[in-house]
Amino acid sequence: MSNTTAAPAAATEAAAGSARSGRFARPGRRGVVALCLGLGALVLLAGFSLFVGVADIDPAKLLAGDPEAWDLVWISRLPRTLAAVLAGAAVAVAGLIMQQLSRNKFVDPGMVGTTESATLGILVITVAIPAAPILAKMGVATLFALAGTALFLALINRLPTRDTLLVPLVGIMLGGVVAAATTFFAYRFDLLQTLNTWMIGDLSGILRGRYELLWIVAGACVLGYIAADRFTVAGLGEDFTTNLGMNYKATVRLGMTIVAIISAVTVTTVGALPFLGLVVPNLVSLLVGDHLRRAVPLTALIGAGMVLACDILGRLIRQPYEVPIGMIMSVVGAAVFLVLLSARRRGGASARTAPKARPATVTTAGGKNA
Repeated sequence: MSNTTAAPAAATEAAAGSARSGRFARPGRRGVVALCLGLGALVLLAGFSLFVGVADIDPAKLLAGDPEAWDLVWISRLPRTLAAVLAGAAVAVAGLIMQQLSRNKFVDPGMVGTTESATLGILVITVAIPAAPILAKMGVATLFALAGTALFLALINRLPTRDTLLVPLVGIMLGGVVAAATTFFAYRFDLLQTLNTWMIGDLSGILRGRYELLWIVAGACVLGYIAADRFTVAGLGEDFTTNLGMNYKATVRLGMTIVAIISAVTVTTVGALPFLGLVVPNLVSLLVGDHLRRAVPLTALIGAGMVLACDILGRLIRQPYEVPIGMIMSVVGAAVFLVLLSARRRGGASARTAPKARPATVTTAGGKNA
């Protein structure tokens, strides 16, 4: 057996063994270095975020115990920073799980109908029960997001081929249909302005008491990390998963539930964050490979750092005004994705033009080559 065949087989067996025994996979040296760098960058960005805004906060006043400065930190700056970190980490992890379950690197919850379905659910509960509490709206949004994700997976399973570009095209069309229906009903009930607050990510309204529900997605990320090995095996197909004694459909349902909860909670709290669940998992895949147990922590760190950096940039571009983070994410995410796409294309071209290795020969007892 050649080395190129033995390496994926060894990785697959390691993932399967971890999934059966519950053992944690050890990150490689590159993964440890990336984790340390990501954690350090995230801490620096979080510290810088506390001092960026219309109102100036003097570190000397904080050290002196100035009550007004500390009130500004506790009521506005710290909740906003935590909201950016939690939402960014969760949406990136949701994109990683979605890509693994759909077996396609060009999909994320924002382009397969999950986010659009969650928005439709919020609109339905708002029209039906205007005085419904936020938890009720979040629950309905989760159910709609779960239905949208299940519909997408059912559609791609019926495709005659799993073409790399066909799967995201199906997701884009499904999301477009759901978004068009949502916009129509919002127009009929004069809720277009309310709909825009959910469709465009914005952290300017985050204060103490308005972000705490995002801790739900932190729990969803932990659950995704615990079940990461199962998602890794499920991404290899139903037959392979069943042969290992795992319940493929139950694993897919668990992944769909995690993605739906994350999408519903983030859309309800901070709005949609485009390209995040698409770009970050692809970047992490280049660094540590496709093993989810190793990829989830780094995905969460890079996703949180990316959202935090875009939020800081949105506060600095037009001070004292702010640019919504959804607009910054669209520009930055699209640019990063184009760079990753061109890098993958160059890598694929170099692999095709590389000379093929000569097959190994085995000498038999009679002196003949086998």
